[in-house]
Amino acid sequence: MRQGIIIWLTGLSGAGKSTIANGLYDILRQEYKVEILDGDGVRENLSKGLGFSKEDRDLNIRRIGYVANLLSKHGINVIVAAISPYRFVRDELKRYGNMIEVYCDTSLEECKRRDVKGLYARVEAGELKNFTGVDDPYEEPLNPDLHLLTGEESIEDSITRVTKYLHDKKFGKNLRG
Repeated sequence: MRQGIIIWLTGLSGAGKSTIANGLYDILRQEYKVEILDGDGVRENLSKGLGFSKEDRDLNIRRIGYVANLLSKHGINVIVAAISPYRFVRDELKRYGNMIEVYCDTSLEECKRRDVKGLYARVEAGELKNFTGVDDPYEEPLNPDLHLLTGEESIEDSITRVTKYLHDKKFGKNLRG
């Protein structure tokens, strides 16, 4: 059995991570074993009770990475959609060796405009503190495997770029599981 790969989508809230993850899932599941670990779902089910301190955020991301790595060891490809704000933890997870870091890069203004969850509005109203990209840092990847300009390109174009990257890098053999 081949080890699966981990496609790790990182970026601000509203950058398109979950939408891209769902689109990739729809494409990849037609041929491969694949699962999605979405930051919101993991926080609700696996990391319930964690706050938003740096330590809790790091622990949440490490938990996601641990589960993703376990799944990939069993031939399941994993798409992770999580803000993962701190570079050090993302770099730590890359040591698994099968992770593709995809940076969903969108301006803060565009993320605020999209604000489907109303989170940025709550920040501006003073209801949320330590919000990534506003009053808590988001450390952009220095050398992501793929840099998507999700504020400028369509979701379809972003998904196509990821699938092309997988094909061009010959990950298809690893995707099979």
